[in-house]
Amino acid sequence: MAEYEQMLAANEEWAKSFPGSKPVAPGRKTAVVACMDSRIPLFGVLGLAVGDAHVIRNAGGVITEDTIRSLTISQHVLGTREIVLVHHTDCGLQKTDDAGLADLVEQATGHRPPWAARTFTDVDADVRESIRLLNESPYLLSKDICGTVYDVETGRLRQVEP
Repeated sequence: MAEYEQMLAANEEWAKSFPGSKPVAPGRKTAVVACMDSRIPLFGVLGLAVGDAHVIRNAGGVITEDTIRSLTISQHVLGTREIVLVHHTDCGLQKTDDAGLADLVEQATGHRPPWAARTFTDVDADVRESIRLLNESPYLLSKDICGTVYDVETGRLRQVEP
């Protein structure tokens, strides 16, 4: 059985106890930008329930043009005001560099990506860079930002000061 088939079957079971829809605007007026790493059980880590927050995930949890687009919609249309960043230890983006990844993709596909992977070596510095990019964005209504690092070994979050 393919993974997606297992997921569809799991959904059938989950839907049997589905509590119903929630309002489209997040109840806690918060947007979370986090890494896509599968070791981060984001809802449990942050004490979130369905309907509490917008969740934007990408490789590294980095601030990209699309992240800004999503946060802008989240704030202007759906009323969020706080942003929580969740980066983490042992991130895959720390295991390569932008040029190396672009070379790897080009060798495998014949096409060089037009975007930078936004790799980094220091997770705290990358959180501070993300905060800086958000603060410089002219599109956001609120710059109430909390940057954190999740430790994949202990399950604990620690705040990173800008």
